[in-house]
Amino acid sequence: MRLAIVGCGLIGGKRAAAAAAHEIVVFCDRDPARAEALAQKTKARAVTDWHEAVQADVDAVIVATTHDQLAEIALGAVEAGRHVLVEKPAGRALSEVQAIAQAAAKNKRIVKAGFNHRFHPAFIKAREIVDSGVLGPLMFIRARYGHGGRVGYEKEWRAIPEISGGGELIDQGSHLIDLSRWFLGDLTVDYASVPTLFWNMQADDNCFMALRSGSGQMAWLHASWTEWKNTFSFEIFGRDGKLVIDGLGGSYGQERLTFYRMLPQMGPPETTTFEYPGPDQSWDTEFADFVSAVSEDRRPCGDIADAVANLAIVEDIYRRYRS
Repeated sequence: MRLAIVGCGLIGGKRAAAAAAHEIVVFCDRDPARAEALAQKTKARAVTDWHEAVQADVDAVIVATTHDQLAEIALGAVEAGRHVLVEKPAGRALSEVQAIAQAAAKNKRIVKAGFNHRFHPAFIKAREIVDSGVLGPLMFIRARYGHGGRVGYEKEWRAIPEISGGGELIDQGSHLIDLSRWFLGDLTVDYASVPTLFWNMQADDNCFMALRSGSGQMAWLHASWTEWKNTFSFEIFGRDGKLVIDGLGGSYGQERLTFYRMLPQMGPPETTTFEYPGPDQSWDTEFADFVSAVSEDRRPCGDIADAVANLAIVEDIYRRYRS
């Protein structure tokens, strides 16, 4: 696959590493030094205009910019006939992401949203267990995700709604929503609150959500920029047991999946633990899914339709809270 990568920051670098087996033709960033730094590692050229990147002779475009640029560039790439992998949330507002989805359908292009958490090994194993039926019908999900920011965090782009589209809800909250939808299906908002409790910013630094599926299953979610110690915990409750995913590696702690299987006599459950040490491979696994989806002309795991559904929930919460 011949690729263009637009956005050469931290995530763009991760995407480039995951795509190293393919031919990266062009790197693009508004900061020429960042584009050049990645281009020097390959035979790619560095540019500063995203229009030039998406018009290059490439099969697909990876968009890894700040939120305010995601939708415009992804839409331009699709209209240029390229397949696209665009970082979540794919845009700042529902209308922006819907436009990408409509263009993808019209141009018959694959557009994958960057929901890399689906591709952590603990979640791949959890999906396998749920699909096997041993957990029984799912009842609810309970999850927490957060970090404590850093000095000056209130001045960074994620804290500026005009750039980010919101605060912690659209940031880490989007991952919790997406993972909950992956297991429970379509969800609607029962209750939510998006307060700013600590940081001096116009964006929310915490979000609390109660989401409900059409069959009454619940997802109780909390994402926070006031966690102080980085935390990730995702619990999936079925009638016959539960799964607990803790950690994502790095500062979030070693990734671990624990399966608590309820016994007929109830009491203490049968417990099985799977541990996943080592570096984060989710970026590689996700990119491999994108490549195979393009090759097989199939829907990727976590596509633009999932991004639309995600932003519909995010926008509904912001609308309710701000009104």
